[in-house]
Amino acid sequence: MPALTSSTITLMVLLPLLAWRVQARFRRMVGRQRLSRIRPWITLVLFPLLVGLYALAARTQPVLLAWLAGGLLAGAVLVRYGLHRTQFEPTRQGLFYTPNAHLGIALSLLFVGRILYRLVEVYVLAAAPTWEWSGFVRSPLTLVVFGVLAGYYIAYALGLVRWRARVLRAKRAREALAAPGERAER
Repeated sequence: MPALTSSTITLMVLLPLLAWRVQARFRRMVGRQRLSRIRPWITLVLFPLLVGLYALAARTQPVLLAWLAGGLLAGAVLVRYGLHRTQFEPTRQGLFYTPNAHLGIALSLLFVGRILYRLVEVYVLAAAPTWEWSGFVRSPLTLVVFGVLAGYYIAYALGLVRWRARVLRAKRAREALAAPGERAER
């Protein structure tokens, strides 16, 4: 039996976590969801930080930065289609939205496909058993896929925040108009 390397052990630990996160992301990208006040803001903070870290790691290679920027732009353009196809539902129970299932599945498959390809590349196709995390940043394909996903999630979260603000502003305006009439009845 071959000896376990540190990268193999790391992979064995991270695979269940990764599978859980992919499954959770997949469910969120295809089903009706209640709009959280906090979740879009977490996305708007976390993803730009991750983009900054990737850009920092790739700063010495302008070509890689261009791949990342291209992915970000593609994700931001794709979100126009995604928001247009999203069903928004302001109800008495709260604000709900249902993302476009086809787009959610496609983005999830893009993410899973890139991870699987990278794992095959590292563990099956690689001649040398050594592997470093920085290899992810040196791959244009990884950067463009991450850019598409990050650009999409950032722009989609912005769209959700803007929709929530519009709905709440309209609700306050309706309540302000109704308030004087209610006082006159009393």
